[in-house]
Amino acid sequence: MRKIREILRLHEGLDLSTRQIARSLSISHSTVSDLLRRAQAAGLSWPLQEGLDDSELEARLYPANKTGSSGRPEPDWRWVHGELRRAGVTLRLLWMEYKRDHPDGYQYSAFCQRYRQWCQALDPVLRQSYRPGEKMFVDYAGQKMPVVNPQTGEVRMAEIFVAVLAASNYTYGEANWSQDLECWIDGHCRAFAFFGGVPEVVVPDNLKAGVSRACRYEPDVNPAYQEMAAHYGTVVIPARPKKARDRAKVEVGVQVVERWILAALRHRTFFSLAELNQALSEALERLNNAPFQKLEGTRRRLFETVEKAALKPLPAQRYEFARWKKAQVNIDYHVEVAHNHYSVPHDLVRKQVDVRFTATTVEILHKGRRVASHARCYGQGQFVTNPEHRPRSHREHLDWTPSRLIRWAETVGEQTAELVKTILESRPHPEQGYRSCLGIMRLGKHYGPERLEAAAMRALSFGATSYRSVKSILEKGLDRAPVEASSGMPTIAGHANLRGAGYYGKGR
Repeated sequence: MRKIREILRLHEGLDLSTRQIARSLSISHSTVSDLLRRAQAAGLSWPLQEGLDDSELEARLYPANKTGSSGRPEPDWRWVHGELRRAGVTLRLLWMEYKRDHPDGYQYSAFCQRYRQWCQALDPVLRQSYRPGEKMFVDYAGQKMPVVNPQTGEVRMAEIFVAVLAASNYTYGEANWSQDLECWIDGHCRAFAFFGGVPEVVVPDNLKAGVSRACRYEPDVNPAYQEMAAHYGTVVIPARPKKARDRAKVEVGVQVVERWILAALRHRTFFSLAELNQALSEALERLNNAPFQKLEGTRRRLFETVEKAALKPLPAQRYEFARWKKAQVNIDYHVEVAHNHYSVPHDLVRKQVDVRFTATTVEILHKGRRVASHARCYGQGQFVTNPEHRPRSHREHLDWTPSRLIRWAETVGEQTAELVKTILESRPHPEQGYRSCLGIMRLGKHYGPERLEAAAMRALSFGATSYRSVKSILEKGLDRAPVEASSGMPTIAGHANLRGAGYYGKGR
C-alpha cells in the first residue's frame, strides 16, 4: 500500500510518466497504469483524504465487483526485439506464442505493424540531452583518500561522494568514512544544500546502500532512500546495471574529480576528515569556475544562468535520517529495536509492523498507519512502555498470563513456581518477565522437570533469579551438586601451623 500512495504522489505531484514511476518503485509499468486507472475510477487524487488507511484504500481500488480491462494486452516490444536476434526466431513465431497466452490479443498484421512503429522510435545510440533541473547523478569515486590519525599514525581511507547536475555539469563532492546508507543519504542532503535546490530525478548507480536489489528493469530502492526522496519532493530512478551510458554524467564527473582534484592532492597529508573536506571544497570551487574545454563559459556560470532557477526549492527542514525494519509484535506487545523493546497496542500481538527509527524517535506503523511513537533509548534490554498499550485482561488478548505461567510452574515443583513468581514480581510490569519465564519453560522441556526443579532451588538460594542463571546451572550440571557444598566460604581443617583469630589479639 505504501507503493500505491507513492505512485499517486509521483504521478500527480511530480507529473512523472508510468515508466519512470515503475523504475523508481520496482514494479512493472503495466501495474502502474492499472493502478492509476483504478484510482481515477475510484475518484482518488493526491493528496489522499486524511484518515484513509491501507484497508480502505485497498477496498476502493479493488472492489469485489470490479471487472477487468477491455483493451487488448500490449506485447513487451523490448522482449520481442531481443528475441528476434536469436537464430531461427521470427515475428510469426513470436505472434503465435503471444496469441497462445492472450487469445484476445492483436492479429498478426496488427502485431507486425505495431512492432514496426515501435522500431521507428528506437535509437541505437541515444544522445541524451537534459532539461535544466531535471536530473542529478550521484556515485562514489573509485579512488579513496588516506587520512592519518595524528595520535596513533593509523591510516584510514575515506570515500569520495560525487554529485553532478546533468544540464550544467555543476559538481559537488565530499569525503565520508564509508559507503553505508547513512553516509549515502547525508551526502545527498548536503549536495541539495550546496546546489540550493532539488532536481526532479536523482539517478544513482546500483550501490547496495541505496538500491536493495539491483535489476535492469525493476531495481528495488531502499525504503529510507525512498523516504528521503519524498521529503525533498524528488524521485530516485537507478541506472541500469552494467549500462555506463545511463550514468555518463556522473562517470565523467567522477573522472574529473579524480584527475583534477584527488590527483592534485596526492602529495598532501590530511589528519582529519574535516581537513580533507576543506581541501575538497577549495578544489571544487576552482573546478566549477574553470572554463569548459569545448564549450563557452564555466560550470558555475551555466548553473547560475540556466539550472539554478529550474531546481525545486529546498524543504523547510533538512531530512532526518531514519532506518526501516519489519518486526513481529511479541506476546508482551513489544517490538525489538536495536536491543531495546517498545510497546504497541496490545491487539497487534503476533502481527507484522513496520518500524521507523531515527536518532531520537521510534515510530511503529501497521498497514501504513502510525500506531505508536516513543522517544528512543540507548543501551540494551530496556523496555519503553506506554500504559495505554497494556490490555485490561491478558486472557482476552494474550495466550500467556502471569497466572498461567505460575500454574505451569507449580506442575514442575514448588521451587520452580517460586522462581517464576520472583521473576514476575521483580519487573516494573509483569509482562516484561514473560520472556524469561518462557525461556525457563523451554529449559524444562530440554532437561526435564526434575533437573529444572533442582536448578530453580539452587538459583533461589543464591538470588540468581534469571533465565541466564538457570540455563548456566543446567549446562554446567550444578543442579546435581548439593547447595550446601558450594555455598559460602570453603571450610579448612585445623592445623598446628595455622593461626586462629585469637592470635591477632595477643599483646595488643
